[in-house]
Amino acid sequence: MRSGLSRNLVGLVAALAWCAAAAQDAAVHEEVPFITSPDNVTLEMLRIASVGPADHVIDLGSGDGRIVIVAAKRFGASGLGVEIVPELVQRSLRSARDAGVAGRVSFVEQDLFKTDLSAATVVTLYLLPEVNLRLRPSLLALKPGTRVVSHDWDMGDWQPDRTEVLAVPDKEIGLDKSSKVHLWVVPERVEGLWCGSGLLRGSSLQLTQHYQEFEGALRFRERSRPVQGRIEGRTLRTPGGRAGELVLEAQQEQLRIVQAGGPLALAAGQSFVRAKGADCS
Repeated sequence: MRSGLSRNLVGLVAALAWCAAAAQDAAVHEEVPFITSPDNVTLEMLRIASVGPADHVIDLGSGDGRIVIVAAKRFGASGLGVEIVPELVQRSLRSARDAGVAGRVSFVEQDLFKTDLSAATVVTLYLLPEVNLRLRPSLLALKPGTRVVSHDWDMGDWQPDRTEVLAVPDKEIGLDKSSKVHLWVVPERVEGLWCGSGLLRGSSLQLTQHYQEFEGALRFRERSRPVQGRIEGRTLRTPGGRAGELVLEAQQEQLRIVQAGGPLALAAGQSFVRAKGADCS
């Protein structure tokens, strides 16, 4: 009797666990409803990212495929749409054939969190805020210069580089009849110590970084000056001041001076290299 009761309890626990897992899996798949992006929003998402023939656009949660198809047909890009609903994937494939771009785009039925994004030069999103935040680490790990565009929803404390607001009189959700299009450019990872080489030997650049903003100290000819500015992909830029604008370009493990004023003016073309230790000795 006791043995049978124990077996029944084990079976009940297993059944409850299976139901909980199934419900969680369903919630993940249904957490982002399919709502089409209006045509003017689709065009603005691609325009703000400066999409062109050299780009590969990955649309996460691609719905009926319109963003990827427009990217190919109107801007000459290649693309991939990722969607969890099989019927929408099939609809997208038919639409791509009808639009004459089936050779440049593809659509897959896949969990967007398991998608390889490494080939993307542009990633587009129309997802919920919590989904954007779950994706954020993967997006920040993409190649510097990759553009990320989101319809309406932001990335928390990763502030967009640019936001446009468009009138959408027929918007299906929300009270406001407008949409926001946010653009981020994935920044180079520059935090740490950089040591001068060539004419800059003996100088150093110590940087901290918060997404696309940086600050730190530049030591040159035994003098130190604070630096701060923004990272635009692989380009670091400080605002012009008494010492003039400083522009550096990240090239692998080097920061090359593209433009400088004041005492650094003659150092244009010279580089800082990432320190291999705790100092530049």
